[in-house]
Amino acid sequence: MLSSATHPPHRSPQLSSDSDSDSDSNTSHSSSAHQRHPDLSSSIFQSYLTHSNSCSSDDHHHQDLIKIESFLTSSRAGALSCLICLERIKPTDPTWSCSARCFAIFHLLCIQSWARQSTTLAASRASARAAVVPDDNSLVWPCPKCRVEYLKSQTPKNYYCFCGKVEDPPRDPWILPHSCGEICGRSLKYDCGHFCLLLCHPGPCPACPKLVRNKCFCGKLEDVRRCGLKNFSCKGACGKLLECGAHRCGEICHDGVCQPCRANGSYRCRCGKAEMVRECCERDFRCNGDCKKMLSCGRHCCERGCHEGECGDCPFQGKRTCPCGKRVYEGMACDVSVPLCGATCDKLLSCGFHRCPERCHHGPCVETCRTVVTKFCRCGSFKKQVPCYQELTCERKCQKLRDCGRHACKRRCCDGDCPPCSEICDRKLRCRNHKCPAPCHRGACAPCPLMVRISCSCGKTHFEVPCGTETEQKPPKCPKPCPVAPLCRHAPNCKPHRCHYGACPPCRLICGERYSCGHECQLRCHGPKPPPFPEFTLKPKKKKGNYLTEATPGSSCPPCPELVLRSCFGQHIGAERTMVCSISAEFSCENLCGNPLPCGNHYCTYVCHPLKGHSSKIGESCEVCNLPCEKGRDPHCPHPCPMRCHPGECPPCKALIRRSCHCGSMVHVFECKYYNCMSEKEQMIARSCKGPCHRKLPNCTHLCPETCHPGSCPFPDKCSKKVTVRCGCQTLKKEWLCQDVQAAYCSSGCDPKDIPKNQFGVGLLPCDSDCKSKVKVPDAELHLRQVKPREEKESDKANNSISKRRRRKQRVHEEENVSRVQKIGGVARRILMLLMIAAVVVASAYFGYKALISLSDWMNQIETRQRRRYSRA
Repeated sequence: MLSSATHPPHRSPQLSSDSDSDSDSNTSHSSSAHQRHPDLSSSIFQSYLTHSNSCSSDDHHHQDLIKIESFLTSSRAGALSCLICLERIKPTDPTWSCSARCFAIFHLLCIQSWARQSTTLAASRASARAAVVPDDNSLVWPCPKCRVEYLKSQTPKNYYCFCGKVEDPPRDPWILPHSCGEICGRSLKYDCGHFCLLLCHPGPCPACPKLVRNKCFCGKLEDVRRCGLKNFSCKGACGKLLECGAHRCGEICHDGVCQPCRANGSYRCRCGKAEMVRECCERDFRCNGDCKKMLSCGRHCCERGCHEGECGDCPFQGKRTCPCGKRVYEGMACDVSVPLCGATCDKLLSCGFHRCPERCHHGPCVETCRTVVTKFCRCGSFKKQVPCYQELTCERKCQKLRDCGRHACKRRCCDGDCPPCSEICDRKLRCRNHKCPAPCHRGACAPCPLMVRISCSCGKTHFEVPCGTETEQKPPKCPKPCPVAPLCRHAPNCKPHRCHYGACPPCRLICGERYSCGHECQLRCHGPKPPPFPEFTLKPKKKKGNYLTEATPGSSCPPCPELVLRSCFGQHIGAERTMVCSISAEFSCENLCGNPLPCGNHYCTYVCHPLKGHSSKIGESCEVCNLPCEKGRDPHCPHPCPMRCHPGECPPCKALIRRSCHCGSMVHVFECKYYNCMSEKEQMIARSCKGPCHRKLPNCTHLCPETCHPGSCPFPDKCSKKVTVRCGCQTLKKEWLCQDVQAAYCSSGCDPKDIPKNQFGVGLLPCDSDCKSKVKVPDAELHLRQVKPREEKESDKANNSISKRRRRKQRVHEEENVSRVQKIGGVARRILMLLMIAAVVVASAYFGYKALISLSDWMNQIETRQRRRYSRA
């Protein structure tokens, strides 16, 4: 089938490409050529695609056929462009095509220049890093599109046809440009032994069409198939024996190795102690336990994990050495610890240069070598003595340019092997649509690898061109009807037309669109048009003068020209005027406005005017009501509303009112709205201070024991306070309860209210015999006191004659003198302390400044010495 239909699909594209390369003015010649040589490529490729879809689910064959069709369509339309220079590839230009993956076509000179620049740049990078000139066989250059690498020796030097058999193929208007017109003959995919039977063509070769007998993947079914699609699945169970040797594959017939066996079963570990349910492919496993079997020595246990077979001999039997290995012991029992030899360990440490300085010891040596050595930093600009394990780096930043030649390395303490530049190139590519996403590099950026699809409005006829060349291409012509539905309201009545590029032609019917005012538009249809196919933009053309007076398609309807009655600003009855519907002129009728004010209680007295938020641009507000608010508040409140006249209810009253507590110890301040909203009982509770009552009881001198409460204090005769009760001479005393004292006064016929405070409880106890003797003793003492002053000296009499007032004045005078002396002494001590503190601060600042200066001079000297040492080095 393929061999018989090989020639026609290449003849017609060659004719069409030849006609497209000519001028567009010769349309009659191209149409006659199309009639004489019909395009059979679409039907042939359709049969190829359907056959490949029905025979195999592999996408590679399908993609190869689509790629061949795209190359042929682009060549026929003259849309082949070079990715490097973005210029159109003419039929007479020498070309080169990638034969590895993308099969893109380039100018021969462009690809030679590209390969030369890429290899030169790679050589300069290699020599800069390794300081060795690389071999030509190791230099490669990438394809500009698919980035497949070619050796330098594979740089194209001559111009060949697509199949590579003919050098400098001649220009023939009847065959495809850059093709020799002969059978391709290239080896087909998968090295089946057959060759391509199509004419010399661009792009990959299709699948091999030869009929061969082949078996399915599992080998159960044998069938006759196309050689390129010979690998197939019978859709049955695979049935191959799996690696376990006990189960068979249950998947559908497939290519490649079968999956591991997933059958579940109960299996034992290697030592046989644990048994688990596992998949068959994981039946060989080890448990987490230790072996713990006794070794042949009979003294040690096996320390290996789960394992098969015997445990082996004891590792401590035979010839044994001390930990450092310098002394050998023979014939020692395995359970006896090897003694230390006492010599230096001398094992090589982890650094690989120094040995362990400790004595022979058990266990590993120290991990960090602390031997002090002289090290240079990585860049070699700094030298210092540091421990061996410590890595020495300096703070110097590398100023060497990276491979890109644009950015400095800036890495701290760089060893000279600067890493590649991590910045993004971000330069504009030649397509002028995208930026280079590669890391910063030398030389020209790689061409934009994207392809732009150019198609008609329906998308049935299309081809791909490199990004950046879409503005230079012509849209393909499509003979199929336009699938775009009109967007105007006359879509059911519009006549169908052929597929085209750009916007659909405008509708010629009457618009009939209804305005918002209710009238209909009487102009020609100017509704929306479907947008053109947005994949690329044509070259700008000269604008033609638009001499039509009608509205242009896609524009809105013009203003409504009907005559209507329009009201004034205030919508007053009887003040309407006749106007054009589309004219939004507004007027004032010179009447009073009469609109209700925002307060909702009065009306505006201004002349008719536009309001704010109205369609007019000069809107103004109605007058502001300045009258005070006269509304009553709920709940009732004696305070008037402080606001001006306003709509709605008045805000809650926030005036402060004072109410004392019940006992009078404190004053509460409430907001009026809060206090008036409470009931009488709640007000009584809120006025309480929650503390003890501060009122005195009426019958005694004590305070009320109850919490702050309204009304009189309850039970004044039940006071439980203790009162000291005395006899008449105040010699005897006892403690009674206040209520007992009140009862005693009431029983004696006295009212407790009439008793003075200092006499409360005096005289309630009767005097006894002791009271009389105590009364006589002071009389005798008084008698003696009267005799004693007579025996005193005259000087004492003179002192005793001084009055108490005089003594008090003298004592006050002495105290004033003493206090003055103490004040003066305290002030003197404070002044002396301040002077001492100031002297200490000044001295510390002076000596600290001197110390800083000396320290700075010392550091400068050390820095100067180091600079001289480094300069000598």
